[in-house]
Amino acid sequence: MIIIYTFLVLLIVICGLAIGYIILYNQLQHYTTKVDQAESIIDDTLRKRYDLAINAANIIEKSLKDKKKIFKDLRSFKDVAITNFDFDRKLNENVELIKQVRFDYDELKDIKELKTIINDLKNTSEKLEAAKSFYNKYTNKLNDLIRKFPINIIAKMHNIEIRLFFDGKDMHDDILDDFKL
Repeated sequence: MIIIYTFLVLLIVICGLAIGYIILYNQLQHYTTKVDQAESIIDDTLRKRYDLAINAANIIEKSLKDKKKIFKDLRSFKDVAITNFDFDRKLNENVELIKQVRFDYDELKDIKELKTIINDLKNTSEKLEAAKSFYNKYTNKLNDLIRKFPINIIAKMHNIEIRLFFDGKDMHDDILDDFKL
């Protein structure tokens, strides 16, 4: 009789541990999926913004035939391996340059296609900011979860690691100058 009770207690403990493991693992997977979804949205939006910026640059350079090539570095982005954060920064610089050039040259102000592209760039900028906020929110939640016991053990077993925020900052490293603007 004692053997049956011992077996039942052992079975209950093992089932409890298994259920706890499953719940904690599912939490990790939920946040990992949310971060991956946000990253995908960021990638797609950055690609769309890049294509829009290239189209705007082409229209501007066609309209200003006698001017030199203003957007040389914009076309070189795809040739260089950079992070999404750096790509976003450089792309924003070029989008601001597009807006400034359009403002500086009167002949560009009446081009309907360029107006549409600039409006689309504004819309993608809003979508990108929302996706970055979403990404950072769930990255923070995932990182907090990974740092807690016993979830940290489960995360190590499944090679789930702490992720950097979209801006590439690691709040727990010794680098103090990663807050560059």
